Amino acid sequence: MKDYLVKALAYDGFVRAYAVSATETIAEAQRRHETWNTASAALGRAMVGSLLLGSTLKGEDKLTVKIQGNGPAGAIVVDSNGRGDVKGYIKNPQISLPLNPQGKLDVRGAVGDQGIFTVIKDLGLKEPFSGQTPIVSGELGEDFTYYLAVSEQIPSAVGLSVLVETDDSIRAAGGFMLQIMPGASEEIIDAIEKRLGELPRVSTLIDEGQSPEEVLATLLPDTTIEVLEKMPVQFHCDCTKEKFATAIITLGAEEIQAMIDEDHGAEAVCSFCGNKYHFDETELAALKKEAEA
Repeated sequence: MKDYLVKALAYDGFVRAYAVSATETIAEAQRRHETWNTASAALGRAMVGSLLLGSTLKGEDKLTVKIQGNGPAGAIVVDSNGRGDVKGYIKNPQISLPLNPQGKLDVRGAVGDQGIFTVIKDLGLKEPFSGQTPIVSGELGEDFTYYLAVSEQIPSAVGLSVLVETDDSIRAAGGFMLQIMPGASEEIIDAIEKRLGELPRVSTLIDEGQSPEEVLATLLPDTTIEVLEKMPVQFHCDCTKEKFATAIITLGAEEIQAMIDEDHGAEAVCSFCGNKYHFDETELAALKKEAEA
């Protein structure tokens, strides 16, 4: 099944519901960063959450999620947009911790249970919008939920899930986001809370072959779900050699000359996707001229 995200309404429009299947997308990130199992789950959950958050934006608008916890994973940074593109990296990809007491991958142990959760939205305005909340859990689903409640004032439930095989490859990944609109009755909220307490993990449902539409139907069995949009999602990095060339120019002529004298060239590696760009001495000399201009 190709990765895609569904946007829907439920309970006569009082609940906005989103679900995403992202197994291939997270597998691509795992392969590029060669993450070990606990790091795969942490980065994967952050990317699924960012896809769900990004789907609330208009096409060209984009956002960055930065998770800076006190755990061994270090910073996790993810970019997504309103078109279903996502890319991300984890500072320390080689994290494999013992399972937590529930027998699950210990994402909290990797991320940490203290730190800062930041969302920066670039909506094409002069200034980007930035919201920041403390890390309240480190399992990440709760942290996205807390951010939405506090920073965006939207009562929500976010579920993020990644199943990792023993060889570190990704078996299934996906998530959901339910947002309660103003005017929703206590009965609706109680019904959703009760159902969330009974549910298996989303990745288990996806692993069993459920589509995002079926995940929503499992989540919200006692309402009619009106699907508004289906959107493909994918790992996509927009890095180019030109962007890195511009970055090298900003280092200044002296620094570029040192690269020519000492290293006889330069190699730039993209943090988000691992692509490498080589600059030989001739190219660096041309960039040095631009830096001097």
